[in-house]
Amino acid sequence: MVSTPTTSPDDWLTAYTAALDGKAAGTVDAYLRALRQFLTWLAQRPGHVDGFAPEQFTRTAVESYLAHLEQLGSSRSHRVRVKAVLSSFATWLIEEQHGLLRNPTRGITLPPQSVQAPRVLSSDQRYILRSLVERADDPRGSALFALGYWAGCRVSDIAWLKMADTHVNARTGWLRVGHKGGKQRDIDLINEARQPLHAYLERTADPTRPFVFVSQRADRLTEAGIHHWFRTLKAQATHAEWLLIQDVAFHDLRHDFAHRARAAGWLLEEVAYYLGHITHSGAPAIQTTARYTQVSREQIRPRLAALRGVQ
Repeated sequence: MVSTPTTSPDDWLTAYTAALDGKAAGTVDAYLRALRQFLTWLAQRPGHVDGFAPEQFTRTAVESYLAHLEQLGSSRSHRVRVKAVLSSFATWLIEEQHGLLRNPTRGITLPPQSVQAPRVLSSDQRYILRSLVERADDPRGSALFALGYWAGCRVSDIAWLKMADTHVNARTGWLRVGHKGGKQRDIDLINEARQPLHAYLERTADPTRPFVFVSQRADRLTEAGIHHWFRTLKAQATHAEWLLIQDVAFHDLRHDFAHRARAAGWLLEEVAYYLGHITHSGAPAIQTTARYTQVSREQIRPRLAALRGVQ
């Protein structure tokens, strides 16, 4: 392979964008963000100045960059996505630009990530995510986010939520959720969860549909569709915002809800009941030596008012 002169990373990104034709706008933006961050990092390595040349794209560079991301605290799932972006870029350089002989990402493995405690979002992460939802001004997206952030719903709870199990009006609201494992529960909604859901339902053209959230391709929005929506939402962040929320997944909203509920004074039993962590006998499924008392929906209802969203 003949050494090629360095070219501005922007020129490479512009050319590579054509290879992403057909992908969703949010996906394209995420690919370009990840690649730009890699090229910026690469330009700061010894001897890598004045742009980018394909021969700089080595296995050593990829391994070092992934290790750099791990040191910054990036999750394994994020590093897997970055590796996939770099692999796509390498394939384009090989097939379309004839700038590489082999894919430098091939053979690089990422060890499984150790199980960690449930994610607790920082105040800045909460602020950014809520701001992104508000700026998007999308009734369906606002309702999806509200059920995760303000009601601690699982992705499956939302994807399989039926109209018949949704009891929401301008003043009150409660849901019957619990698709996962067939463990249904009734939960009351605070205003921050009820209002976006009610607004979405008010704008819905077909109130007779079986499921609350629909997609253009099916009668319900799938779990994968919800995750895709959340990635697309994050893709609208500024660069500074993206650096803080890039690793946040939709299920982290549920984990953060549990943390905020505990901070508001909820007992473990109450958090377990509201989130559906129950055994077949009806007792909260939390490993502890404490003896649990039975918790009721009526007992939890006044607790909801103490929840906070940012601090």
